[in-house]
Amino acid sequence: MLVENGTNLFTPQAAQELGLALYQAEATQQPIDPLTARFPAMTPAEAYMVQQVMLEKMMAGRKVLGRKVGLTSKAMQVMLGVDQPDYGVLSDNMLVEDGGDCRLDELIQPKVEPEIAFVLSKDLTGPGLTTGDVLAATEYVTPALEIVDSRISNWKIKLADTIADNASSARYVLGKNRVAPGNLDLRLVGMVMEKNGQLADTGAGAAALGHPAAAVAWLGNKLAEFGVSLKAGEVILPGALCRALEVTRGDMVLAEFGGLGQVSVRFV
Repeated sequence: MLVENGTNLFTPQAAQELGLALYQAEATQQPIDPLTARFPAMTPAEAYMVQQVMLEKMMAGRKVLGRKVGLTSKAMQVMLGVDQPDYGVLSDNMLVEDGGDCRLDELIQPKVEPEIAFVLSKDLTGPGLTTGDVLAATEYVTPALEIVDSRISNWKIKLADTIADNASSARYVLGKNRVAPGNLDLRLVGMVMEKNGQLADTGAGAAALGHPAAAVAWLGNKLAEFGVSLKAGEVILPGALCRALEVTRGDMVLAEFGGLGQVSVRFV
């Protein structure tokens, strides 16, 4: 049984129970109550324990294609009252073709975020990684849309909730354009996002921790605490360039990035 009070009596058994509950929510598209309602003092380290349990179930028979960083914008950090990003895993079944269809019946309460995706040509091992290290190890950058979802009811999340929930990962779309990172100042890449042909929001590369490569460096340094490296060939999503956009069936979302091109997805 879980201890449902204000004290942080978190145990490995609790991590197992919560991780399995999140996996079941993902499998059935039935959200659950916030984990922090039961464990208000859950730490990020404990939440990553829960994430690992969820991933062990969710990734069975699947291939890891990369990782995502979340909560890299000041607006999102302020909204959730946190001072750090979080991260999750991207698997092969999460990838949606550029211009293709994303099935809403496989999701719960999706939203869309525009990002500048990195594809690595070399391994990156922290600690001490810098923006320059990331750029030197990047084969190319490409426009991307991340489709986030929450297994927590009504997106009532705190930092520990979204960490445990694989950083609210669901699906992602990579554009067809590939650009060498040295050909652009990624901080200054402007982005325009449209929904059904109408302007929805705008942003720029600097929204992700001041530079999207800085978010990738943060991830590499954070993973080094667990003896994990970023690997050549992996896709890294470094965080949104504007707010997350709510979508419903029939919506078409397109994001265009200066110097990078565009990426789109349809929700069916």
